[in-house]
Amino acid sequence: MCTAVSYKNGNTYFGRNLDLERGYGECVVITPRNYKFSLRQSNSIESHYAMIGMAAVFNDFPLYFEATNETGLSMAGLNFPGNAVYHELKDGKDNIAPFEFIPWILGKCTSVHEAKELLEQTNLIKINFSEQLPLSPLHWMISDKEQSIVVESVKDGLKIYDNPFEVLTNNPTFNYHKTNISNYMGLGTGPVKSQFDENIPLYNYSLGMGAIGLPGDFSSASRFVRAFFVKENSVADTEEKASVNQFFHILDSVAMPNGCVWTENGYEYTRYSSCCNANAGIYYYKTYDNFEIISIDMNDVDLDVSRLYTYEVTFRP
Repeated sequence: MCTAVSYKNGNTYFGRNLDLERGYGECVVITPRNYKFSLRQSNSIESHYAMIGMAAVFNDFPLYFEATNETGLSMAGLNFPGNAVYHELKDGKDNIAPFEFIPWILGKCTSVHEAKELLEQTNLIKINFSEQLPLSPLHWMISDKEQSIVVESVKDGLKIYDNPFEVLTNNPTFNYHKTNISNYMGLGTGPVKSQFDENIPLYNYSLGMGAIGLPGDFSSASRFVRAFFVKENSVADTEEKASVNQFFHILDSVAMPNGCVWTENGYEYTRYSSCCNANAGIYYYKTYDNFEIISIDMNDVDLDVSRLYTYEVTFRP
């Protein structure tokens, strides 16, 4: 369970809540331009755009949860069980394992338009990272400073959807979310106007009644609607601190407190929330037990080296 958002307020900000019941040793990772990505079924990527994001590093390979590259293109993977289908190798295609997908796109592309072109030749294949780390069923949101798309690898192949909402959660498919949100088009931030007989005395007894019906549960469909409503109605100054704070307030509106969402493996909760200034390459995050916003600037390191930069993150035990 997760929520990803792209938000424009002077600069473009991209980030997500990661909702899981356990961790995988996540850390903030900067991948410089000359770090070699050795791909399982395609040619290695010797040089590429630098990127920053949250990842679990295994065998010196960054398994990114989300990242932004130096040109401002951002991408996040979100849980998509029961719908994600990965395929066999296909001749004439770039056969990419899902755990290689974020570096594949962000390493080569500067915009959603370029990503769409690359996706036409991309086939996501069912190869586990290792016996201990099988593939996760995911779909992805890709955003630049102008637009967003959703990518879903399903039984019928790779589907690409324009995403004017610039929000993504989990199941069902993106087509469902596009239809479902129409059920909430009457929501507003002001008082509600009665549609009944004008002679019946009805009144707004509280502020916020225009948003009655906004879903408050933690299902993916409800979080999609709530995140979109809050993002679309956000008001903040355009200076950096105000924009970043507002972005985290948007994510807070769909965050999961520990103990509210039970899975067979334990309670899911929002392990971390992230926000990257896509214009500046500054990555911000906070964790469940630490509300202090930490920032890491990818431009503070040498982006031409061939090794990873990793920054330890302290999570809830």
